[in-house]
Amino acid sequence: MQFHHHGYVSADPRVQDAAGLGIERSPELPDEMDVLIVGSGPAGMLLAAQMSQFPHVSTRIIERREGRLVLGQADGIQPRSVETFQAFGFAERIVAEAYNIGWMNFWGPNPEKPAEIIRTARTEDYGLKISEFPHLIVNQARVLDYFAEAAVHGPGRIAPDYGIEFVDLTVHDDGEYPVEVQVRYVAGDRAGEERTVRAKYVVGCDGARSGVRRSIGRTHVGAMAAHAWGVMDVLVNTDFPDWRTKCAINAEAGNILHIPREGGYLSRVYVDLGEVPEDDNRTVRHTPLEAVIQKANDILHPYTLDVKEVAWHSVYEVGHRVTDGFDDSEPGDDRAPRVFLTGDACHTHSAKAGQGMNVSMQDGFNLGWKLGYVLTGRSPETLLSTYSEERHPVAQQLIDFDREWSTLMARKPEEISDPTELATFYLGTAEFPSGFMTQYGDSMIVAADSAQQLAAGFPLGKRFKSVEVTRVCDGNAVHLGHHARADGRWRVYAFADRSGEALASWAKAFTETVGRFTPADADIDAIFDVKAIYQQRYDEFEITAVPELFLPKTGPLELTDWEKVYAAAPSAWVASDIFAERELSRDGVVVVVRPDQYVAAVLPLTDPEGLAAFFAGALLPA
Repeated sequence: MQFHHHGYVSADPRVQDAAGLGIERSPELPDEMDVLIVGSGPAGMLLAAQMSQFPHVSTRIIERREGRLVLGQADGIQPRSVETFQAFGFAERIVAEAYNIGWMNFWGPNPEKPAEIIRTARTEDYGLKISEFPHLIVNQARVLDYFAEAAVHGPGRIAPDYGIEFVDLTVHDDGEYPVEVQVRYVAGDRAGEERTVRAKYVVGCDGARSGVRRSIGRTHVGAMAAHAWGVMDVLVNTDFPDWRTKCAINAEAGNILHIPREGGYLSRVYVDLGEVPEDDNRTVRHTPLEAVIQKANDILHPYTLDVKEVAWHSVYEVGHRVTDGFDDSEPGDDRAPRVFLTGDACHTHSAKAGQGMNVSMQDGFNLGWKLGYVLTGRSPETLLSTYSEERHPVAQQLIDFDREWSTLMARKPEEISDPTELATFYLGTAEFPSGFMTQYGDSMIVAADSAQQLAAGFPLGKRFKSVEVTRVCDGNAVHLGHHARADGRWRVYAFADRSGEALASWAKAFTETVGRFTPADADIDAIFDVKAIYQQRYDEFEITAVPELFLPKTGPLELTDWEKVYAAAPSAWVASDIFAERELSRDGVVVVVRPDQYVAAVLPLTDPEGLAAFFAGALLPA
């Protein structure tokens, strides 16, 4: 990480200097604010951490609970989420405490003794097979802790206002703060008190029973599946040999999805409770814990579970529902949306594919920088309409995938013709649950694919897939994409031509574009973080010979940033060549990446005017 550019830092460099409204942040929820976030779940806390990078935007987050979440229900962390954690600066720490899913084993009935189960397959997990990021298990509460730390340590110093619940809202047609919100204090000396506050924008991150969704008239579309599962986090003694390996277990008595958890002892067990009659009226949700434990033992036969402690348990019916819209706007509406929905407030599904928390966080990541750009005058308000346009299709894809996965998980032995089918599906669809299949379509922030052939390995609308390169200033091997932080900046990767002459011409032209959209009193790289990647080895040219655009002077001391120039040719520490790995044109190419890490544009080095035109559609002049 980089620091000291604003002067010597002797304390934790992860704690950024307070700025803007973060310098004297009021402990009291104000009467008026730019953004009100309702709910401190995964989407809400990521959104708060992102908005903390826009300290001149007044952002508050309210939460009904009296304090931090103690025990979260979600626990699966997909590789794309770990990549996101890396951008927020805490991936290494959370990986150290998490359970890393290296394998997934499959069990089925013993053909010779059908009442007993045997292992039918061992499969390597997909995590590190498709990216440099692992597939993890860690308590949702810890994920929220890390995002809370990022939010309060960011320049905006954002922290949840606990003990305040959302009651209702009304969107008015005019006024600087058109969203009128009723809230109620539910804890402390003010418990029971109601008040009205106003906001420019409200984001509902308040779960499946979202009050914000109800207030704007949005409804869930879909149905509950007639199948129930018991889930429990348990500390046990057992003779089951794969207790510390993720397993899908299919038996005559039912099915189990078993997931070891962090810490070396805790495990989560999803237990199949069977079909639910139409006239059940949710009676199944009152299934006693003892019955769930007994069912688990029946399924695991001839192995047994001796449950010593249950940290948490629940019973639920599988539901697959997506909300009819992710904001309060309607087709043909002249005004931009004012209220947004994220996470479970707009999509619900089973927990067994490990998607809920992961997709919710990407909702928040998609929306956060857009709110920041509009509220700081960097982008037109039309940018906000792209949130629903981009995230609604992703949610529908998630529902379709989860429906197929949960149906396969719930089959009876006699319905399975191929015992390896579940394992094949698990590995064959790995890119989707890992979070890497998302691809946004053409819009004001995703250009047309007229030059895609110049960078085939960086598909437009998909997340920027990093490759190791050599940092020229010190010869160290680094992942090109890992330098990018969730600081709200656009990334512009300029891959040089063989001689570097076209790159030099492009840099001169793009400098004018940078000046057009960057505030005069800001660092030259405040909006655009521009990197150069040369085809040569790092020791085959002098870094001081590169264009000034790639050696910007930043901070009040105007110190040179040496870490924007990279070399692609293999070296002592880097075996790959990013030009070959990502099918990049040897004549040079420019790859533009959005603040949320998705590829926005691919253009030849010879077309700086095209790049300027793209940004003119996404940004406003400074």
